[in-house]
Amino acid sequence: MSSDGVIRNDAPGSGSVANVNMKLEVVVIPVSDVDRAREFYLRLGWRLDADRVAGDNFRLVQFTPPGSGSSIQFGLNLTSAAPGSAQASLLIVSDIIAAHQQLVAQGIDASEIFHCASGTGCRFPGIDVRVSGPHPTRLSYFSFVSFKDPDGNSWLLQEVTERLPGRV
Repeated sequence: MSSDGVIRNDAPGSGSVANVNMKLEVVVIPVSDVDRAREFYLRLGWRLDADRVAGDNFRLVQFTPPGSGSSIQFGLNLTSAAPGSAQASLLIVSDIIAAHQQLVAQGIDASEIFHCASGTGCRFPGIDVRVSGPHPTRLSYFSFVSFKDPDGNSWLLQEVTERLPGRV
C-alpha cells in the first residue's frame, strides 16, 4: 500500500485498477427526540463530538463509543428512516462481563449476557436459541449483551478476544 492509502494492483491483466481504502466513519441512526437520545448516549459514556444546529429545521449530534474509530450521528432531518429502525448494530468488547456491569452501573436496561445454542445466529430474532451466560469456554465472537436506546434502536455487544485472521 502506498502512503496515500491506495493499494495498486499492477499484476498482468489487472488493468492497474487501484483499490482505495474505505473506512467506516459514521452511521446515522433515526431518533424521534434528539435531546432524549443525546442524554442516553451521554449516559452510556460515549464522547460527544458535535451538536450543531442550522436554522430551525436541522440538527446534527455525533457520538463516538470509547475506543472506536467510527461514530454515530442522529438529529433533525438527517434521515427519513423510522425512529428505532436501526437494529443489531454491533460493538465489540474485550470483556463481556465487565461491559455488562458497566452498562448496568450507568442505568442502561441491558439484557443478560447470552450465547447461542449453536453458532452466533441467535443475535438476530427468530434464529437459534439464546442460552443464559457467556459462552462456556469464552470463545471469541460467541458471547453477547443487547440493549436499546429510547427509540428502540438496538445495540449488540459481542466479546472479541482474538480477531479472525486478516482482521486488525
